[in-house]
Amino acid sequence: MIRAVLCDIEGTTTSISFVHDELFPLSLREMLTFLSNPANTNELEAELQKVRTNLAQNSNGGDVSIPQLADYFCELIRNDVKDTLLKKIQGKIWKTAYEQGQVKGHLYPDVKPAWEAWRAQGKKIAIYSSGSVEAQKLIFGYSTEGDLTPMITAYFDTTTGPKKEANSYIKIADLLRLAPSEILFLSDSLDEIKAADNAGCQVIRLVRPPGQPNPQAPYLEVASFSEIHC
Repeated sequence: MIRAVLCDIEGTTTSISFVHDELFPLSLREMLTFLSNPANTNELEAELQKVRTNLAQNSNGGDVSIPQLADYFCELIRNDVKDTLLKKIQGKIWKTAYEQGQVKGHLYPDVKPAWEAWRAQGKKIAIYSSGSVEAQKLIFGYSTEGDLTPMITAYFDTTTGPKKEANSYIKIADLLRLAPSEILFLSDSLDEIKAADNAGCQVIRLVRPPGQPNPQAPYLEVASFSEIHC
């Protein structure tokens, strides 16, 4: 029996183009400005200092300037590196943009009705994304479908563990106080689906256009939440 639906974001509830064509460019544009304001970085200072130390060691010593630090994080963005500190910074940059109405979190129109149905059945809705928990809350709180955060029980990011490792899903099950077999994981990533399956979760792969089905994949594949009956 499925008692919780665990959802990926990018390519599952939200279009990949929204993340890569709107959110990523926004964080690239604002990175230097954000890092130049101590009020923005105060609570991240210890983590940023570790990055400065590593960069200094790799460049044979010397101080690392704020522009150099910004260049480092921008390069991570361009290469789509799943770095936890970067995701925290992006979440803070995006928070301002969401609150000022510059962007709205894209959601596929089939997501909200499915969540409403599953919630009515007593199922929990949880999120697991490489984006920070703060960024996750912003997408669903300022979404094109309204504020969906009251429907979400829990959020998980890479601080819980890598999405392509089975132990991460076992940990999430423990945190939700459920057996892995009671969780249905939805994602567009075959590697993530495989990891969740290995952990004992039930899995369905989302193949949103222009994604391509994999006829050799041993998992159910659907194009919409409306096709999922749990």
